[in-house]
Amino acid sequence: MPRRILVIDDEPGIRSALGQLLEYEGYEVRTASNAADGLAEYDRFNPQLVFMDIKMAGMDGLEALKRLKQQDPDACVVMISGHATIKDAVEATQLGAYDILEKPLDTDRILVLLRNALDRTELAEENARLRETIEVRYEIVGRSYVIRALLDQIDKVAGTPARVLITGENGTGKELVARAIHKQSARKAKPFVEVNCAAIPSELIESELFGHMKGSFTGAVQDRAGKFEQADGGTLFLDEVGDMSLTAQAKVLRVLQDGVVTRIGGSKPAKVDVRVIAATNKDLEEEIANGRFREDLYYRLNVVPLRVPALRDRREDVPLLVRHFLSLLARQDGLPAKGIDDAALQRLMELDWPGNVRELRNTVERLLILSSGARITLADVERLVGRRAVEAGGLGSLSDIGTFEEFKHAAERAFLLAKLRQFDWNVSETARVLEMPRSNVYKKIERYGLKREEG
Repeated sequence: MPRRILVIDDEPGIRSALGQLLEYEGYEVRTASNAADGLAEYDRFNPQLVFMDIKMAGMDGLEALKRLKQQDPDACVVMISGHATIKDAVEATQLGAYDILEKPLDTDRILVLLRNALDRTELAEENARLRETIEVRYEIVGRSYVIRALLDQIDKVAGTPARVLITGENGTGKELVARAIHKQSARKAKPFVEVNCAAIPSELIESELFGHMKGSFTGAVQDRAGKFEQADGGTLFLDEVGDMSLTAQAKVLRVLQDGVVTRIGGSKPAKVDVRVIAATNKDLEEEIANGRFREDLYYRLNVVPLRVPALRDRREDVPLLVRHFLSLLARQDGLPAKGIDDAALQRLMELDWPGNVRELRNTVERLLILSSGARITLADVERLVGRRAVEAGGLGSLSDIGTFEEFKHAAERAFLLAKLRQFDWNVSETARVLEMPRSNVYKKIERYGLKREEG
């Protein structure tokens, strides 16, 4: 689809020459002979770029530029000047003009300016699309009482500097809560940095958090800033903080107390301004009693506690979540959009969802891909989900498995995936419970192509 360009100039010769040049270059062009008509045409045509003369009878170009920017702050406008003064040029720039062209117009300059301006416009549009996608992806969906109460708590705490401890089962959306707090805070323009304490080996967590200097340990080939420094001015989200080693806990406590961080192998402390939000699926008071978590760190983190409800405690939100994921996944994966029957929704509401919202999202993706019709039916849910399939973590229908060897592989894959989800992909903990070397767990993850789900 060709890019749209609007030319506003009271000289017929300029409109004609510029229009012919732009059309020859493949642009869709419309013209207007005065500012009032040009503003009206802008509404109808919605161009990506506007060429507009400064000196025109009636409303001049500067006044039109001012009104256009009020109407659309993102409008990209190039002013055309025949006898404009330096004062006019300065005012046009202050009003938001992208550039100014002098008459007589130079073809090469026009084409270079066009390319640069439209590249900038395309980048701005792409950034806007990405922001919209990210916002939808991290949206907290639900109208149940418990979710409305949670959103109310988020509203109250977001504008304060208080640290927050988010608790809840795996897959409930603790990261979404942390992102919502950051987005509504005074730090929203600064980085949101996430660290999954369970996914990083204990011997690397300190380097990840505090950074290191070149040569401080084997593999430290260059200086590296840690997550605290990366989050300076913004928010650091410590996910699954209950899995952090006691040594790392002591260092985190010092950073929270003093507001300074020292890289491994370094001697110069760096001051950091970071709001820490932590999350865990563990009972930290029980961890403290068993000597696995520092009590003083717990009280530092647990200034404002927020608990994210399990999906079984807000079943009335399942239809909203299903429709949200159907729309999101269709756009994200380029799949045809599908509706869903009420009977299918009712069946999904009846399931227990031990993996919570994350498991529901994966199930909706499976239904979207594998259901054959334009709508997802109860029969699709019974065939592709079913209570046992959900609880088994993805074993699926036994009738779809051919040989006994295929069944053994499918069962092992489903069992391992369920255990990894149970321990939020903490491989060390999964290996301990399975009484299996950690290296074997990694080999099986690679063999079956298992990947941690987002959400």
